[in-house]
Amino acid sequence: MPDELAKILPFYVVIDVSWSMDGEQLQNANDIMPRLSDALATDPILTDKIRLALVDFAGDAQVRLPLCDLLDPDVVLPGLSCRGSTSYAAAFRLLRKEIEANVTQLKADGFSVHRPAVFFLTDGAPTDTEDEWTSAFRELTEYDRQSNVGFAMYPNVIPFGVKEADPQVLRRLIHPATGTKQSRMYLMDEGNDAAQAIAGMAEIMISSVLSSGTNLAGGDSGLIHPDPADLPSGVAAANANGDFL
Repeated sequence: MPDELAKILPFYVVIDVSWSMDGEQLQNANDIMPRLSDALATDPILTDKIRLALVDFAGDAQVRLPLCDLLDPDVVLPGLSCRGSTSYAAAFRLLRKEIEANVTQLKADGFSVHRPAVFFLTDGAPTDTEDEWTSAFRELTEYDRQSNVGFAMYPNVIPFGVKEADPQVLRRLIHPATGTKQSRMYLMDEGNDAAQAIAGMAEIMISSVLSSGTNLAGGDSGLIHPDPADLPSGVAAANANGDFL
């Protein structure tokens, strides 16, 4: 039984596997979890603080790797393949279900759980109706502390967009969008290669996971974003107002 004060930060890597992701884009997306595993292996003490899960989505959403310690010898990293359309709503609904179950279990196991973080990578606009995906996103992210109405376990959401992903849609997925802990989105620079941008975005995810884990290990808390000056070429960061950082 872990020390009840031990804090865990869950990360959910959510990847669009619609048909438009086929080819080198999907190959580089498939490299994200192995690269995260390799990075954590260089500083295994961080695995006491970090848990990761992999979700893919197309016309539906599937948990491809349940929340886990990536360095657990029993973990087998899955390969993703393309299928279907681009249902943001399916991804958001599954995320709410998984986060609620995972956080509840971690707390039952004696952990203190930091607010989860979602890396949401897509190359296109949602094929759901606007009412469908916005409603599912509200169910995932809205919570009022005074009335205790909504989803108290809501995650921080960090969108990543390449190719045909609409920045005006993605900025609506940034959560929280305001305040001292506001999140941000990462976009492929216009004219850049989408597969190369995904590889660069993997670097951003790795940096955030390692920095956040180091922060927790040092007794602090909070999701850490890379400094905009340190971003890989071909990728830019922006806030919920659409202002580039």
